[in-house]
Amino acid sequence: MRDWRKREKKRRAEVAALPEMAVRRHGVITAGDADDVLVTTSVGPNGEAIALSTSPEGVAALTATTTQPGWASFPDPRASEAVTVRVTVHREGVATSVRISDLPLAHPTVQVLPDGRVLVVAARCRWRPGGPDRNAIIYDGDGRVVAEKTVGDGIEHVRVSRSGHIWMGYFDEGVYGNYGWGGPESPPPLGAPGLVRFSPDLEPDWRYPSHVDEPWGAISDCYALNVDGDTAWACYYTGFPVVRIQAGTVTGWHNSIARGVRALAVADQTIAMYGGYGPNHDVLVIARCDQDQLHKVAEYRLVLPDGSPMPEATQVTGRGPDLHLIDDGNWYRLDLDDQRLQ
Repeated sequence: MRDWRKREKKRRAEVAALPEMAVRRHGVITAGDADDVLVTTSVGPNGEAIALSTSPEGVAALTATTTQPGWASFPDPRASEAVTVRVTVHREGVATSVRISDLPLAHPTVQVLPDGRVLVVAARCRWRPGGPDRNAIIYDGDGRVVAEKTVGDGIEHVRVSRSGHIWMGYFDEGVYGNYGWGGPESPPPLGAPGLVRFSPDLEPDWRYPSHVDEPWGAISDCYALNVDGDTAWACYYTGFPVVRIQAGTVTGWHNSIARGVRALAVADQTIAMYGGYGPNHDVLVIARCDQDQLHKVAEYRLVLPDGSPMPEATQVTGRGPDLHLIDDGNWYRLDLDDQRLQ
């Protein structure tokens, strides 16, 4: 324990001494109606910010949990009651919106499809003998249900590509099973590969080849996912390799320079890895791809435009060469082609 504390103290001092890199303010993300509250935000395939908001009363329904007596609290797959929400899409200061009545999903992620449809996915999904929860719903531009499918439990990331394919990265419970999945009388988890691509109509059409003979190892928890065009990049536990999936082919690089990576930005052979455990939560590591290894080029602490610390709760998403950082409706960006990072 004493050695661990010494290492932690040393690392905190090293992080504090890193050069600072300020992100730039990109915009403000607002709720759909003046009295609404932002529930969740994400970034679409063309760098647009997507927000889901509802009334203050609806927030509790969309964040419903179940607490087991004397034990832990677990997120519910379904909202405690269906609520009305508004999905707003922000592009360069212009916002469009879709009103959805009676959304039944809890802990949602929202994305937009190329034809104007809206995808909402619940993080959790319970399997029952009578049938699993359908935790992905596609709505048209008027808020009407177009499709409702089961995409599995334990969803950490949802990213739509420019062609409309849907990539989903799963955390450990979605990989190994919970909420009824993976038992002696139930099917294996749909998220067992750790990373699955679905068609625009939510049919699985590619699964990560998580086999023991794969050089990059199996995905136990998909920590970071970047979808650029139709190419996906991921960094995952346990070894935190960075892998690229292009036209169904996996290419990877071993990573010994960053752990607990929360987001990736990619440009040619340059990769930026953001976040990490403990004092590394706001660290950005720039690396170059060299054969099958990543080599560190530079390391920074990200700060807000005024130099203040990056809030730990900031949501960070990589899309191509850009990192999008969203905190309490404030939208910041950092681009890998920024001259400061060259």
